[in-house]
Amino acid sequence: MPTNSESGGFTAEERAAMKGRAAELRAEGKAGAKRADGLHALLDSIAKMAPDDRVLAERVHATVTASAPGLWPKTWYGMPAYTNDDGKIVFAFKNAGKFNSRYSTLEFQDAAHLDDSEIWPVSYALEKWSPAVEKRVAELVTAAIS
Repeated sequence: MPTNSESGGFTAEERAAMKGRAAELRAEGKAGAKRADGLHALLDSIAKMAPDDRVLAERVHATVTASAPGLWPKTWYGMPAYTNDDGKIVFAFKNAGKFNSRYSTLEFQDAAHLDDSEIWPVSYALEKWSPAVEKRVAELVTAAIS
């Protein structure tokens, strides 16, 4: 059974599986190669983060991959982001270390379907990962693409 890395993030097996998936996407042709390049850029962005930010970003990525496999991974201003089929950013992960912030955030963009009357939140603070946080992130991502 795979064990988590020291950072509490992706295991070596999980990283290998993602690299394998990227190779499969490249083999699908131009669209697949573009998606694979986006995935590689996203994973490279996550790998460069401070350990606490990296753990959050890795868990966000795993949750998004499970709950919204149709979103395309890429980077946006150097941050991990996910686009819809039209290429519009649905949301991005803004790591605390990038802007010397107290916490990381999930920042939803115009393409996200989170509208709730005349006012609604579009940014959510993330300080640590837990099963409750994972559930809420999955709910938000699912709502954003519905």
